[in-house]
Amino acid sequence: MKPLGQRNYEGFAHRYAEGVATKPYNAYYDRPNTLSLVPDIDGRRVLDAGCGPGVYAEELLARGADLVAVDVTPEMVEIARTRVGDRATVRQANLMERLDFAGDGEFDAIVCALVLDYIEDWRPVFREFHRILRPGGVLVYSHGHPQSDYLYLRDKRAVETSYFEVELHGIPWTGWGEPNPTIEFYRRPLAETLNPIAEAGLVFDRLLEAKPTEEFRRARPEAYEKLMREPCFLCVRARKPE
Repeated sequence: MKPLGQRNYEGFAHRYAEGVATKPYNAYYDRPNTLSLVPDIDGRRVLDAGCGPGVYAEELLARGADLVAVDVTPEMVEIARTRVGDRATVRQANLMERLDFAGDGEFDAIVCALVLDYIEDWRPVFREFHRILRPGGVLVYSHGHPQSDYLYLRDKRAVETSYFEVELHGIPWTGWGEPNPTIEFYRRPLAETLNPIAEAGLVFDRLLEAKPTEEFRRARPEAYEKLMREPCFLCVRARKPE
């Protein structure tokens, strides 16, 4: 069976790529918060893990990264290659498998934005990230906020759900053109977002409960007010010990 991320995006990749650069939840919420956790990467070897159409890749290249970008969806790989050209290496890779192209301790930083929600068990992924990070290297990632996902499913969609379980759910995404894609993802409790860091040998460094930017307020004022009261995404930084 194809990985969940590929199943979600293979028929939706081009529509996603056309809109993601300016979609408020992406452009003015996740990206500024996640990228604020990325250290100085000028001249550093960086992995964009789950690069999608390459929007984060462009940001990382602008900061001077020596970049490798990977995605599980072939259509996304082709879109990202077109976007970044020969400025980065773009590969198809499944984060749930060993990243054979990467040597031990090869990368100074890994950025994994809004990808992990499509993976049921983060432990093997984080163990592999630990392997390919150099000592002192940084992992920055973002994902759905456990409380937000739980309350949305329970209260907005009337789904029977248990906060303490890792569960697969599907929701329709609107605003990306017809037909609306149904995106499946795993929601999980807070413990299942943080314990895999320690179990992989990484060290927790910082957590942001993301807040929207002024650009978000101008684009989506009602959603801005809600996000200033209730976070939707978590952005996390961890390190590999020296």
